Amino acid sequence: MSDADTTLRIERLIAAPPEVLFALWIEPAQLLKWWAPDGYEPSVDILDARPGGRWRTMMRRPDGGVVATSGVYRVVEPPYRLSFTWAWESEHGARGHESEVAVTFEAAAGGTRLVLLQQRFENKETCDRHVIGWSAALDRMAWIAR
Repeated sequence: MSDADTTLRIERLIAAPPEVLFALWIEPAQLLKWWAPDGYEPSVDILDARPGGRWRTMMRRPDGGVVATSGVYRVVEPPYRLSFTWAWESEHGARGHESEVAVTFEAAAGGTRLVLLQQRFENKETCDRHVIGWSAALDRMAWIAR
C-alpha cells in the first residue's frame, strides 16, 4: 500500500478570512455548526486548542447511538495552521487507529485557501470514507462562513 492510498488532501477556496475559518475549528460553539453530518447531533467534550491540548467530540446518530473522535493538538498557530491527531473511539472509549490531520489557512483573492491533509490511514477504504466526510463538512463550513 502506497502513501497515496493512505493520505487525503482537500483544497478549497472559501469566501471568508482566515481568522473566521480558524475560529470555526477551535471554538466549541463554532465547531458545532459544521462538524457533524446531516442528521447527526454533535457535542464537544473537550477542545483545548493549544499544542499538547486534547480534543474530543461526539456525534449522536439518528438511531441514538453515539460515535466519538479524539486526539491531541500538535500545532496551533492562529490563523494559519492547525494540526492534530485523530482517532475514532469504540463504544467503550478505546481509541482506534490514529492518523494525523493538518489544516492550513492562506489568505487568497476571494477569501481563504484552506488545505486539509490527513495522513497515515489504516487502509485505502478508510481514507476514501474520510474524503467523503471531510468534503461534506467543508461544504457546510463554507456555507456557514459566508
